[in-house]
Amino acid sequence: MTDHYAVVGNPVAHSVSPRIHAEFARQTGQDLDYVSLPAPLDGFAARIADFRSRGGKGVNVTLPFKHEAWQLAEAHAGYALAAGAVNTIDFRNGKIIGYNTDGVGLVQDIRENLRCAIKGKRVLLMGAGGATYGVMEPLLREHPEQLVAANRTLQKAIDLVGHFENLQRCSVRGVSARPYPELRYSRFDIVINATSAGLTDQMPPLPAGIFEPDSLAYDMVYGKRTPFMKFAAEHGARVSDGTGMLVEQAAESFFIWRGVRPQTAPVIALLKGVNSES
Repeated sequence: MTDHYAVVGNPVAHSVSPRIHAEFARQTGQDLDYVSLPAPLDGFAARIADFRSRGGKGVNVTLPFKHEAWQLAEAHAGYALAAGAVNTIDFRNGKIIGYNTDGVGLVQDIRENLRCAIKGKRVLLMGAGGATYGVMEPLLREHPEQLVAANRTLQKAIDLVGHFENLQRCSVRGVSARPYPELRYSRFDIVINATSAGLTDQMPPLPAGIFEPDSLAYDMVYGKRTPFMKFAAEHGARVSDGTGMLVEQAAESFFIWRGVRPQTAPVIALLKGVNSES
């Protein structure tokens, strides 16, 4: 019998998640279908309840519902508890169980696909929104030498760092919040853009000279070369968009639901081929 899954968001028609999960199902021989499911801004919980009542097994959650999904979940697993956001819901044993696989996807892409160790590196994480909360703990558990959070509104970066105070020990030189102008005194091995600036072709106010030789500049936006990526390349950094993160977080969701871990490299290559043509 075919099992049913969906990605829920607003908007969601653009999502490539159905294609990703179709490829995973084909690879692993799993009998499932996966669709895009739009929800009204004031109707997320009702949409989830309706899908569940019709036999749905689980959903991915995208903007703007990740925090609402965290509130809806009856139990939290993995990194979801600290993140305060849920991107994967599993209907299991009569409960709504919430997970956050975004950070797992980011770390897996950087460490395994891009062959860039995080341990012992100086990491700059830009942004202080939901995406940043979702990846903070997995990044820290890789034991970087230092992690600096930067945001246009400094207080939001301070709040982010305070939220993960109990994980300070994971970083040799700790975790700190800084305004962008102060970054001109520092250099980083890994610079991650978790802001939404790239979606509107905007550039975070980064000072020049922050990239170490052979540094990695990573933008969570996928499918386009953002101003941040162009800026980083001009200053000698290796650059990557978030396609690999998208696929890796989907693979983690697939594993949660099905107990089978799909191969991600062929799907990443497929999507990057599609993206390069668009």
